[in-house]
Amino acid sequence: MAVSGKSNPITPAGYAAMKARYDHLLGKERPEIVEIVSWAAGNGDRSENGDYIYGRKRMREIDRELKHLARRMKDARVLDPADQPDKSRVYFGAEVELADEDDARKTVTIVGDDEQDAGQGRIGWSSPLAHALRGAAVGDLRTVRLPGGAKEWEVMVIAYPC
Repeated sequence: MAVSGKSNPITPAGYAAMKARYDHLLGKERPEIVEIVSWAAGNGDRSENGDYIYGRKRMREIDRELKHLARRMKDARVLDPADQPDKSRVYFGAEVELADEDDARKTVTIVGDDEQDAGQGRIGWSSPLAHALRGAAVGDLRTVRLPGGAKEWEVMVIAYPC
């Protein structure tokens, strides 16, 4: 289940979260803002009406996010990491334990760019570390070039969700 660099891979959970956000904005937040803007517009002078001005601004933000989410969902390629045929190498969805030169350990999970969260150890498919790890097996050394300089990591464990 190799993923080309141009596609937009995403896990089923990541896609579900993106769809939930889209549905929330479209079904709840936007109608509430439309109601506030309609009410505020009926109050007369719109130039100094804070509810109207804020509501229109928020509606533009929501519409922009809805458009972005719709585009990302359309381009998304949902891949279930559990379906990975070669679980001995690092591909999309792998949870990888790494060790640096000082034997400091870190675990990362390679996910879609739309669901990355470095604080949770979820790195995007297009990140420099994910690029360096692609195709690696346990015991392989990989060098990651970062703005602060190059860093070498050894792949200690590779796991995929069941």
